[in-house]
Amino acid sequence: MNEFVRGLRLWFAPQRLREEGATPDYRFSLANERTFLAWLRTALALIGGGFAVDQFLPDLTWGVRTCLALALLASGVLCALRAVNHWVRCERAMRRGEDLPVSRFPTLLSLAIAAVALAMVVVVVFGWES
Repeated sequence: MNEFVRGLRLWFAPQRLREEGATPDYRFSLANERTFLAWLRTALALIGGGFAVDQFLPDLTWGVRTCLALALLASGVLCALRAVNHWVRCERAMRRGEDLPVSRFPTLLSLAIAAVALAMVVVVVFGWES
């Protein structure tokens, strides 16, 4: 079975992780869960920021406001999906005694947030109205 599909199935049936290798020290599993929850908090903050931009900046040009809001909302969605994927991948690696997986996602998320922040700086410096 394709590794991606197997990992995706574990999203919805985490009890199947017990079939992977040996049970790690519970402290590592709990730390992995705390990291997962931190990613979810980040996702919620991004989604909230997207709605805030859309709702509380009515004087901003519709296109600019929509682009900024959608960038934040999309980042939040990706962050939430990445959270569960990363949790499963780390849990599997710990159970198998493998190195923890590396990811470019934090860098990509940082760049997306920086781009939105720079756009907001331009909006603040040069004015809100079209």
